[in-house]
Amino acid sequence: MKKLFFAFVTTSLIFACNKKENTPTETNSTKNQVTYQVFGDSISANGALSKDEMLAKYETMKPTDTLTVKFTSEIISTCKKKGCWMSLKLSNEKEAFVKFKDYAFFVPKEGAENHTTIISGKAYIAETSVDELKHYAKDAKKSQEEIDAITEPKVEYRFMANGVLIAEN
Repeated sequence: MKKLFFAFVTTSLIFACNKKENTPTETNSTKNQVTYQVFGDSISANGALSKDEMLAKYETMKPTDTLTVKFTSEIISTCKKKGCWMSLKLSNEKEAFVKFKDYAFFVPKEGAENHTTIISGKAYIAETSVDELKHYAKDAKKSQEEIDAITEPKVEYRFMANGVLIAEN
């Protein structure tokens, strides 16, 4: 009977030790997992292009082209009035201007800057008028001097997002 009891205790300890060894690995993988806030359509982070890859796509596009794509970047700024647009970093100090499909959703007005985002939708190139550029400058709470300095239209990398993920830091 003592041998049976000893075998049972030994087996139980072996299983208990193995279970404890696996727990830190599970905890470490959970720590590396990013949590996102979802805006608009629910999208996955999987398969998103980098901002470098996205810039390369934009550079090959013509003004009449549209490209359905998903990419990841960092938020430079958002609309301070409603959260109805945001600008994202691309490589080489370029940026993409993002609006939201059908004006159906908005992103946070404050606190999103420098957060990682993943957006899904349609990329295109457009010329933005002086009036529209000034409107966006006002929305971003730029100074009157900065607004008055806008005197020429600008060809921009644009994006119409149907889904946005913003990393929670």
